Amino acid sequence: MRLDKLHELQGDFFARYPEGFISSDMPKAAKKYRIDSAVNFAQEAFSETQFGKPKFILKSLTQLVSKSSMVFMFDKARFRDSVLLLAPKEREALVDIVFELLHGNEQVGFEGVLNQLVALKLDQWPLMSVIPFYFDPHRNWFIKPNITKSILKYFEVDQQIVYQTRPSYAFYQEYRDFLTQLRDESDPWLGVNNSAFTGFLAMSIK
Repeated sequence: MRLDKLHELQGDFFARYPEGFISSDMPKAAKKYRIDSAVNFAQEAFSETQFGKPKFILKSLTQLVSKSSMVFMFDKARFRDSVLLLAPKEREALVDIVFELLHGNEQVGFEGVLNQLVALKLDQWPLMSVIPFYFDPHRNWFIKPNITKSILKYFEVDQQIVYQTRPSYAFYQEYRDFLTQLRDESDPWLGVNNSAFTGFLAMSIK
């Protein structure tokens, strides 16, 4: 791991923004890294006890995706409309696998959600990663294709951790572990949540 590159980015970042993400001259776009409202919503809506109310869970899924500043507007609308058009058995299956993803066997849940998204022609990383990220923003990561490829290339691991357009649990695990190691080697101010850390990388990598 090229920690020298991380420390160089970190030094440059704090030279420009001494107070980190609360610096007065921080670009307005950085506001999307302040995610408290969406995190609170996700953790309340998708607590274990809520899964006895499948209609509530489905509504909360569409609401959370709609709230996200990191998902494109077009994809928000497609996700909402597709979920609303699911047959009753498909809705029940989606609720069950989201429960598995967040509270049970993560791999089974991930692959189950992915299969649903494939069927809806929505199998893309932002929609695949947004729910687990908001549910636990210190363990899980929101994966955006362009910045993901830039990060892997910059730290010279793109030959070992190979990004693919179609989501997979193997890549999700491997990339999550890699980002977590990077974050843990950085200044704590940069890792207030995982979106802030990848935001720092996105703003800093040339």
